[in-house]
Amino acid sequence: MGGGKIDVYMDIVSLYSYLAFLDLQRNGDLLKAHNVEVEFHPVLLGAINVGSGNKPPWTLPAKAIYGAHDARRSIARFPGVVIQTPKDLMAVSKTIVPNRALHFIKSHHSPSAFLTALHYLMHLFWSPPNLNLTLPENVAKALLECPADFTSSSSSSSSSSSLSSTAAARSGQEGEKGKKLFTKQQVEEIMKGVETKVVKDALKNATQEALDKGAFGNPWFWVTNGEGKGEPFFGSDRFHFIYKFLGLPFQDVTLSPPAGASKL
Repeated sequence: MGGGKIDVYMDIVSLYSYLAFLDLQRNGDLLKAHNVEVEFHPVLLGAINVGSGNKPPWTLPAKAIYGAHDARRSIARFPGVVIQTPKDLMAVSKTIVPNRALHFIKSHHSPSAFLTALHYLMHLFWSPPNLNLTLPENVAKALLECPADFTSSSSSSSSSSSLSSTAAARSGQEGEKGKKLFTKQQVEEIMKGVETKVVKDALKNATQEALDKGAFGNPWFWVTNGEGKGEPFFGSDRFHFIYKFLGLPFQDVTLSPPAGASKL
């Protein structure tokens, strides 16, 4: 069938949203070839938990223990991407400022600039030394240092306490080294925009939209197929269901025979 749209509701504080983003970026060209549009909507996970009556998984001890195993296995699907959970995740979980900044960028800059900024902020949040993005000054500095061609594959795996030095190391091609995504004036405009009612409402409305579509966590997908039918999907490991719903060709999980053995 082909065609359709994937709306992704996500908060940078959500590890699995980051992994879903990486998966969708990895398959971006193929999705475009199948005429599938992907749109990311920054939301507040905490507000979704409250609005849906859900609780963070680590509040249940058994889930917390299992979650460590699940996270390790999920991260392993992206070789070369260095991920480290912040020491005090709850202390840095109120990502209102960066999510508002992303809404401003989304409405005032190109789609590619929005995706690059989104990627870079998630990378800084989830990679050592884990930048605290609840602080406006850190968000501003991150946007000012964001490489114009940032990708996880071009990032440095070495940790550093200096955002400036890590940003320089994370530049992509040698010819583009030092080129930034935003100018100082643009970053100032973004940070001013964070405080406007329009941007505050954009984040609030996106969060409510996710709740209205049944969200109880992140990443939350609302997928519309080529026939105009929409359904919800939850989690970073549900793409086989999403692709089937969209009518896309994909290789499902298959079990192979032992090495050297004939087919059973």
